[in-house]
Amino acid sequence: MTGEGPGSANTGSASTDGDGWFLLVYRIPSEPTRLRAAVWRRLKSLGAIYLQNSAAALPASTAAERALRKLRSEILDMSGTATLLSCSVLAGEQEVKAAFQAARNDEYEEIVDKCEDFQAQVRKEYLDNHFTYAELEENEVDLVKLRNWFAKVTERDTFGAAGRATAEGALAGCEQTLEEYAARVYAEEAESR
Repeated sequence: MTGEGPGSANTGSASTDGDGWFLLVYRIPSEPTRLRAAVWRRLKSLGAIYLQNSAAALPASTAAERALRKLRSEILDMSGTATLLSCSVLAGEQEVKAAFQAARNDEYEEIVDKCEDFQAQVRKEYLDNHFTYAELEENEVDLVKLRNWFAKVTERDTFGAAGRATAEGALAGCEQTLEEYAARVYAEEAESR
């Protein structure tokens, strides 16, 4: 961040992406446990990192503010308490960024793993001599899911995590594999006529 020091804290509504952080500090009743799980899942889907129990941080952006305000309201509806803060990190920002980057890299690694599963599934279709439109459609659906997941992760990858390039390459490999498989399906279909 630039210009850190007194008076540089983001005191208004964050409208510029990547300038400061939002911190959601909350407390939820211990029962039912599904409420805690719902909040945890929502924060994870936003890409938030936990600084400690019930204190999650996200890089400041308009979308993050909107999502966290909505989640705060939902927590209050659960008979919980929640405070949303807009702040700068006075000390330890590199650690906070590193934790955020590690979370994105973990997500990119999961995508790479799923891309490897995708590739293995298409290889299995070749081994089984399964070249049908139904299998092609199923694989296309799986690839769309991978693309959408990658898009969500890159959207919240504020600082450009190192794992992005590997995930991008794995996804490109899946697209190439599917194109080759589709060409084989079309060729098999043409031969059977």
